[in-house]
Amino acid sequence: MLTPIESTAAIIAGTIILFAWNRLPVTIVAMAAALSLWAMGVVTLEQALAGFGDRAVLFIASLFIVSAALEKTGVTAWAGQLLIAKAGENKRSRLLIIIMSAVGCLAAVISGGGAVAALMPVVVMAAVRLRQSPSQLLMPLAFAAHAGSNMLLTGAPKNILVSEALEDIGLLGFGFAEFALVGLPLLAGTMAIILVLGKWLLPEQTSARLPADFSQHAQTLVEHYGIADGVFRLRVRATSPYIGMAPAQLDVANYPQLGLIVVQAGATGLPLRAPIISEGDYVLVRGAAEVVATFSAEKHLALREDEGATGDSLFSRSSGLAEVVIPPRSALIGRPMFPGMVTDSGDLVVLAVQRAGVDLDPSASYLQAGDTILLEGSWKALDLHLDDPDVLVVNSPDLVRRQAVPMGTGAGVAIAVLAGLVFLLATGIVPPAVAGLLAACALILTGIITVEQSYRAIHWTTVILVGAMMPLSIAMVQSGAAQLVAGHLVALTGDAGPTVFLAGLFILTASLGQIMSNTATTMLVIPIAMASAASMGVSPRPILMSLCIAGSASFLTPIATSTNLMVMGPGGYSFGSYWKLGTPLMIWFFIMAVFYVPLIWRF
Repeated sequence: MLTPIESTAAIIAGTIILFAWNRLPVTIVAMAAALSLWAMGVVTLEQALAGFGDRAVLFIASLFIVSAALEKTGVTAWAGQLLIAKAGENKRSRLLIIIMSAVGCLAAVISGGGAVAALMPVVVMAAVRLRQSPSQLLMPLAFAAHAGSNMLLTGAPKNILVSEALEDIGLLGFGFAEFALVGLPLLAGTMAIILVLGKWLLPEQTSARLPADFSQHAQTLVEHYGIADGVFRLRVRATSPYIGMAPAQLDVANYPQLGLIVVQAGATGLPLRAPIISEGDYVLVRGAAEVVATFSAEKHLALREDEGATGDSLFSRSSGLAEVVIPPRSALIGRPMFPGMVTDSGDLVVLAVQRAGVDLDPSASYLQAGDTILLEGSWKALDLHLDDPDVLVVNSPDLVRRQAVPMGTGAGVAIAVLAGLVFLLATGIVPPAVAGLLAACALILTGIITVEQSYRAIHWTTVILVGAMMPLSIAMVQSGAAQLVAGHLVALTGDAGPTVFLAGLFILTASLGQIMSNTATTMLVIPIAMASAASMGVSPRPILMSLCIAGSASFLTPIATSTNLMVMGPGGYSFGSYWKLGTPLMIWFFIMAVFYVPLIWRF
C-alpha cells in the first residue's frame, strides 16, 4: 500500500510522462490525474472536482469572453492594424519588441492572464497578416507576461503574499513600484533572450489552424466581381434637389457612366421604404470616381462620413458585403436576379451576379446551381437573412466584420468595459474572478456579445486543463510531499550561507512551479523562507524577493501557468515545446534571483 506521498509522486510522474508523450488529449490526461488522486485516497472527491469551480478558472473563462467581445467589435482589428503599422512589414524583431513590451507593462497592472487574454487575438491577427507563424509570437507573449508581472505589486497574487509576509512580522512591506527594481531588468533580459534565441528555439511551423485574413476582403470582392469603377455611398445634404423626391423619380440619365443601385435610409442603411428622400439618406451608385465626384457636387451629395469605412465605403460600421453561392435544390433556382434589385426581405441589395466567373446578362439572369451573388446590406441583415438553406455563404459576415471593420459598432462599450476591468484589477476593490465575471456580464447585458457567443468564445480545453490540474497542488500540500522536499532543502543549504540558500530556494520553488500554480508554490515556501532567514540571522527581504522571482520562472511546461496554457492551442504547441526556450529564461531568472537581488536588498 502506497503512502499519500508516494501516490502523489507516482501520479505526478505518470501525468508528466503522458503529457510529454503527446498521444492522448491533454484534457483526458488531466482529468485522469485528478480522478487518480481521488481513487488513491490522496484527496476527496470534492477536492478532486473543486478546481472546476475555482476562482482562477472562472477568471480565465471570463477573460476569454472579454477577448471575444473586443474581437467582435473591431477593437482587436484596430489594435492589430496599429501593431502592424508600428512593426512594419516582415520586421519580426520590431514586432516582438512591441508585443513583449505591451504585454509586460499590461501584466504589471492586471496580471499575466489578463494581459495575455487581451493581446492574444491581436498577436494572432498580426501573425496572419504578416504571414508569420503564431508559434513564433505567442510563447514570447506568455513568457514576457511572466517577467512583466514582477514590475508592480498588482502584477500577481504572489507579489502581495510576499509583501504581506513582511508586514506580518512587523516590517515594512514592499512598495507598489519597488518590484520594478527587479521587474524591469527581468523583462529586458527576457526580451533580449527571446530576440536572440527565439527563432531557433521556437517551433517554426505548428499544427495551429490560422484564421483567414479578411483585412482586404472588400477590395478582393470588388476585383473578383469586376466592379472596377467602384461603388460609392453618397449622403443626401440639406441643399440637395433630391430631398422630397420619391426614390423612383431619382434619375441619373444625364450621367451615362454612372449607375444607380439603390436609395438607402440614413438611420438604418436599409433600402429606403419611406415615400420621399430626406436629408441624411444615402444614394448608392456605381461608376468612375471622376464621374461620381461631378455628380456629387452638382446634386449636393457627400461621400459618406463613417469612421472605419473601408474598400470604397462598402465596408463600414453598419453595413458590408457578403458572397453567396446557390446550392443544388435551392428554391432560388430559376428565379430572376440582377444587379440593383432588392431581395425579398427588403434588407439586402444585389451588386453582382456571376456564373462561372462571368457576369450574367441582366435581361436574362435566371439563377442556376453554382451561381454566385454579391450582396450589400447592414451587418445585422446579412447575419439574419444569410442563415438560409437556399444559399451557401462563402465567408461568414461575422468573421469578415471582425477583421475588416476596425472599431465597429459597440467598440466604445467594449473598451469601457475593458477599462473598468483594468481599474478593478489594478485597485483590488474586488477579487479578480469577480472583476472578470462583472466584465463578462456587462458585455452580455449591453448586447455586445450573446450568451451563445460567450459559450463559444471560451477555450474549454484551457479551462478544463486548469481545473483538472489544481488537485495536484492540493495533493502535494495535503500529502506532505512539498513540505518534505522543502525540509530537505533547508537541511542541505541552510548552513552554507544565504547565497547558496537562495540558489536552493530558487531550484525548489521553480521546480514546484512547473506543476503547481505560482500562488500555491509561494504560499508553501514563504514559511520556510521566513524561518530560514531567522535562523541565518539575515533580512527576509532579499529572500522573499528572490522567492517571488522564482515563482515566476514557470517556463518548462504548459501546465505551469494559465498563461502558458492559454497560448498552447492557438500557438499549436505540444507539451515538449516549452522547455527549449524556457531553459535559458530559467537561467536568467536564476541569475537575477540569486546574484542580482542581494545587490538591491542587502542581507
